[in-house]
Amino acid sequence: MSWSPAERTHHFGTSIFTEMTRLAERTGSINLGQGVPELPSPPEILAHAVAAIDAGRNQYPPATGLPELKEAVARHRLTTTGVSYRPDDEVLVTTGATEAVASALLAFCDPGDTVLTFDPCYDSYPAAARMAGADVTAAPLAVTADGFALDADALRRAVGPRTRVLLLNSPHNPTGKVFTPGELAQIAAVCEEHDLTVVTDEVYEHLVYDGVRHVSIASLPGMRERTLVISSAGKSFNVTGWKIGWACGPAPLVAAVASAKQYLTYASGTPFQAAVAAMLTSGLDWVAGLRDELQQNRDRLCEGLRKAGLPAVPGQGGYFVQADVRPWGYEDGTRFCRELPLRAQVVAVPTSAFYQGAGAPAWLARFSFCKSGDLVEEAVSRLVAAR
Repeated sequence: MSWSPAERTHHFGTSIFTEMTRLAERTGSINLGQGVPELPSPPEILAHAVAAIDAGRNQYPPATGLPELKEAVARHRLTTTGVSYRPDDEVLVTTGATEAVASALLAFCDPGDTVLTFDPCYDSYPAAARMAGADVTAAPLAVTADGFALDADALRRAVGPRTRVLLLNSPHNPTGKVFTPGELAQIAAVCEEHDLTVVTDEVYEHLVYDGVRHVSIASLPGMRERTLVISSAGKSFNVTGWKIGWACGPAPLVAAVASAKQYLTYASGTPFQAAVAAMLTSGLDWVAGLRDELQQNRDRLCEGLRKAGLPAVPGQGGYFVQADVRPWGYEDGTRFCRELPLRAQVVAVPTSAFYQGAGAPAWLARFSFCKSGDLVEEAVSRLVAAR
């Protein structure tokens, strides 16, 4: 039998993330490469899930999600962003944000269309675009002494005749960047000029630091009608394994996404949907405590990296810190990350792995801080000792 994988997937080999996780396991290293949170979930959400299971809520929910969760999501968006959505036809519950992104690209793109995103970007974005038959173009973010910044000219140059969708992520993985209102206004202007549909991934919306405020691009004038907003419970409530996400937007956009999503998972997680609905209504004070703990971890990690001679590039949201590996004699972040477990028993991932185009800053590595404070301290101690 002669067999080969489909063209759309044949290049999805073992990723650097899988490689580094295996290296962490093999060397007994602390894995700061993965963004898997190791902090506890709120007891209330766990109790809500158990109660839903005990009550027999264990069969398929409606394809678009439990009505109580859709209503809670709509209230949450109005409270936090000022944007109003109708629960019945403008909110869709998905199996995590990743499925929502994939469903959106399947729904919005024809083969040969182009999805525009930013470099670096979360690794599932180009994969989802290619499985939809679309091409991917990435506008590079500028690397500055203060972190990453929008390069509006690069964004404009990246728009082509077949560009259909702008895929935005703020707070941003892997950089930790939170796009400012001014930057979002420039992005919005490009989208209106070229009539682009915006898919915005806001899963870290509550995990912003230093008093910075998350702004959804859908809240800008003229943007609600062209924007699909995606978020999830995983990051906000430390329940990434539940895979409960949602998409909000104008009814035609949501209906198109639902038409694709129904043939992926149809629906999932009935008791978890019920638990998330309860927490969105009453649990945001807990999320504020999580944010404060993560900010402390971020500051602890940044200070430790500086003491280890690896200057940190500041980020204002999410789980990750970028570090400059050149002071340790490395120009190649991939080589640094492959040798770091042997040198310090700590694992990171090279930032270059998140780039689609040329010109990646090869000297950056990404470290995560969504771990216990003690684990971050131990990793810092190992890095300082290995300097």
